[in-house]
Amino acid sequence: MAERKTALTIAGSDSSGGAGIQADIKTMMANGVYAMSAVTALTAQNTTGVAGIYEVTPDFLRQQLDCIFTDIFPDAVKIGMMSDSALIEAAADALKEYGAERIVVDPVMVSTSGSRLLKEDAVQALAGRLLPLAAVVTPNIPEAEILADMAITGREGMEQAAARIGRTYQCSVLVKGGHAVQDANDFLWQDGKGVWFSAERVDNPNTHGTGCTLSSAIASNLAKGMELQDAVGQAKRYLTAALGAMLDLGRGSGPLDHGAYIFCEGGGEKN
Repeated sequence: MAERKTALTIAGSDSSGGAGIQADIKTMMANGVYAMSAVTALTAQNTTGVAGIYEVTPDFLRQQLDCIFTDIFPDAVKIGMMSDSALIEAAADALKEYGAERIVVDPVMVSTSGSRLLKEDAVQALAGRLLPLAAVVTPNIPEAEILADMAITGREGMEQAAARIGRTYQCSVLVKGGHAVQDANDFLWQDGKGVWFSAERVDNPNTHGTGCTLSSAIASNLAKGMELQDAVGQAKRYLTAALGAMLDLGRGSGPLDHGAYIFCEGGGEKN
């Protein structure tokens, strides 16, 4: 029987399918791994906004994680938005107890419009409990400003913030430049060294779920055994392809085409 690497997403749902666990599962499948999910919240949303959120209890989240880790142990874990500190604590306890590895934390803390999404106690729980478990954390610039407690201006600011976060929480950090005006360049800080990943900004207004997609692609690549730098580079190429397909659905900021290119185990493309 063929071996298939596995990845777990711990995140909320998106009923429109563009972000959250739906985007994560599509991305993981497109990148050649078997996807599992532990749902933190149900959302009623579409491309124009969120109409409602129904959170699961910490006990039920723990039940999901127990069922997953005691049966199909994930080769990598992606963590998305968890708005409540008790959910964060439950997830962190389980991940630590089961010895989970290759954890990618996408710290969804700030909305596209700039609004804070997490209460202060949840931010503290995320930073103090999840970041030290992470192989890499993937903040955008506003989120990196919160985690590093500093303003970020330009490339030098991204480098300084990544180093500060990495040294504080003993993890690798990918600061995403998507909030910059003219490019989509990201900076990876790892083991005291940094590397830039350059990419042209795709002129596509439909960007719903880009953060979920990138972090899930990184987790998929780590699950397949890639080193972090290679995993990030491959994930960015996948994201560029998903944006470049120019899918146009919905009346708001639409989703990406997660199936535009299917990356096989060896890292190539299949149409």
